[in-house]
Amino acid sequence: MMRTHIGLNVTDLTASIAFYSKVFNGQPVKVKNDYAKFLPEQLALNFTLNAKNEVKGNQVSHFGVQVDSLEEVLRHKDRLEKLGFFAREEMNTNCCYAMQDKFWLTDPDGNEWEFFYTKQDVENSPDKNSPCCSTKNEGAEDHESLSL
Repeated sequence: MMRTHIGLNVTDLTASIAFYSKVFNGQPVKVKNDYAKFLPEQLALNFTLNAKNEVKGNQVSHFGVQVDSLEEVLRHKDRLEKLGFFAREEMNTNCCYAMQDKFWLTDPDGNEWEFFYTKQDVENSPDKNSPCCSTKNEGAEDHESLSL
C-alpha cells in the first residue's frame, strides 16, 4: 500500500487537532507541542499538522476525500453535522470533468475540504459561473466549521 502525505501548517494546533479528529473520526497517533500526526484507518493518508506563528496565503486550492458511494457521502455529512460542522452541499454537479455529489467543510485556518463521490467522468467542462471546485462559495457567509 502507498500512503499520501500532507503536511499542513496551522496557527492553533489544539483547534486543528479537534477539527481533524472529528473529520477523520479518530485521534492523532502522535502529538508534540508543535506537531500532530494522523494515520486515519479508512484513508491511505499520512497527515501532519505543523504549528507556526503565522500562516500566510493559500498554496492549495482545496483538499478532498473521495468515497465510493453517495450513501457514504451522506453518512459522513450527517456524522460531521451532528458534531457541529456546517457542510456546504453540492449534489449532481459537473466539477473537474466529472459528475459528483459532495459537501465541503472549512478547517480552523480556512482550508477547505470536500468529501465527494464521482458518479461518472464527463468530457465538457462546467459552466464558467459554476462554483465547482472553488474553495470559497461567493456570497456565502464565512462558514468556520466548528466553534471551539
